[in-house]
Amino acid sequence: HRRRESVRTLCALEAVVLRSFGPDGGQVLFIRDTAEAMLSRSGSRILTALRLEHPLARMVVECVWKHSTVTGDGSKTFVLLLASLLRMIHTTVCKDPTVSHTCNSRKAAEAALARRLADELLAFVLEDLDDLITVGVVPYGCCVSWEDFTAKTQSPVHTNNHHVQKLLASFFHTRLGYTHCDFISNLACELFASWKFKNDTPALSLQFVNDNFPALHTPVSGFPIDCSRLIEGQIIHRDFATPCPQTENQPVKAVIFTGYLESELLRAGEVLEVGCGEQVMEENSSMKQSIVQFSAWAERSLEWVIADLQSLGVSVLLFAVKQSPAVLALATQAEMCVVECISEDELSLFAQLSGSMPVSDFWMIQPEHVASLAFCRPVLLGAHRYVHVAFHDLEEKVMVKPCSLVICAPGEGQTDQYACAFRDAIRMLLTAWEPLGMTAHTASKRTCSNASPFQQRVLEPGCVIPAGGTFELLLHHTLRQHSRSRSVSDNTNMSLPAVSQLLAKALLILSLISDHSPLFPRHLYKQEHKTNPVQNCKSISCKYQLLLAVVQCVTMSHHLTRLPDGTAQEHAKDHPKHL
Repeated sequence: HRRRESVRTLCALEAVVLRSFGPDGGQVLFIRDTAEAMLSRSGSRILTALRLEHPLARMVVECVWKHSTVTGDGSKTFVLLLASLLRMIHTTVCKDPTVSHTCNSRKAAEAALARRLADELLAFVLEDLDDLITVGVVPYGCCVSWEDFTAKTQSPVHTNNHHVQKLLASFFHTRLGYTHCDFISNLACELFASWKFKNDTPALSLQFVNDNFPALHTPVSGFPIDCSRLIEGQIIHRDFATPCPQTENQPVKAVIFTGYLESELLRAGEVLEVGCGEQVMEENSSMKQSIVQFSAWAERSLEWVIADLQSLGVSVLLFAVKQSPAVLALATQAEMCVVECISEDELSLFAQLSGSMPVSDFWMIQPEHVASLAFCRPVLLGAHRYVHVAFHDLEEKVMVKPCSLVICAPGEGQTDQYACAFRDAIRMLLTAWEPLGMTAHTASKRTCSNASPFQQRVLEPGCVIPAGGTFELLLHHTLRQHSRSRSVSDNTNMSLPAVSQLLAKALLILSLISDHSPLFPRHLYKQEHKTNPVQNCKSISCKYQLLLAVVQCVTMSHHLTRLPDGTAQEHAKDHPKHL
């Protein structure tokens, strides 16, 4: 009964994500309690917006969220493949002739058999999946290179090259729709090409963009998506706290401060308690005198700090915290620009790009704390005014052209969706440039005679396969062949062919669900692929990680016990965690 309930729960999640699955899927409309509407095609956003009470459903959504946080893609495919595998395990268990027919013992035997199949499926995937993908899928794909980021157009000589735009266009097509996918993918390629560091691998450059993405993008509501663009330098999402001198494009010098510039006896919110009585009054009078002396000393100290900054040629002060009126007044008098309450992410990015060090002790300002900027000026983006800075000579030093991404959309919710899609695209590319989950040790254990020619190919990053169910169909055929060969060669263990058949059938169903699946024999597909290359593609590494995560979730679901309070707990079982 519990197993059937689990299948029904997954079928309900499947019905939700199926509406937006594939390149022609629609958007799902959610109405919040505040009457605010949300339209989305993102599987992770759709699933996390649901209010779920069933422990299995909550566990599945958590697994999907963890997977998409790492790989940026595959949330809807995760649910569809998981539901298909659970249905097949349930059907296999119900039809097994070895299960006892008495009521109580039959339920226990079915549950035990289902757990055993799930465990054997996980063991099979961990042991053999990378080898099977190597032999059956990789030869029909190709590898994209980092240089493809700069190739916007293709000459007739290079029409067979699969550029990164195809991978991104396929991703944005399913996430944002067909209308703007080419524009967004080209904009993403321009962003990645601008942040290509000299002598760095693609993974390191992409990781830098991913780590600093909150500081690298600016959402702007009220404009069409076509107004999205790249802006030279960095956008600091604060306005000037003091008047900004009209320096136009003149070079300026700036300093970052992590704390307060003025020494204060009492911080905001602190209270000084005083007592009464003759002796206390004398002490209070002495304290007042000390406070007056301290205030005079603090004012002189602040003047010295401002004078020291002027001697260094500093005209822009960047602060992580709000400053006192005295600081703002003296900075204005000295014609210095002040920017307060800058986020830690933005200050960290500024320090990395400028090569300067933040100041924690204002008595120790050294030349290495001073950043040289090409300019510092206000910029109006939508209804907000921000600070716009640019840096000197970075393109010559590290082959990088610092730029900020401006994401425009008619509404605030849409800008958030586009920003999330950009972030997920970065994660997807990071996963795509990772080698398949295979080490030299596992590669050396190959027993397939035709595996060695593809050994080096699978270890290369950036392997892709045409989209539209191609990966699932090719792996389905490979699993069928593997199952038949194992059935003939190994008569002592019949469970391996069984679990490989389960996975093969689930992949076939997923391939059929996908639009425009290439349903023709592999030799015809290979011939067709040579003459008419498919425009959209998917990362093989992302697909591999998805299969690992789904099978891990299948195992977890069969070792899940519902507690009296309605929560769920996994059985004490020593199986590996991959999510």
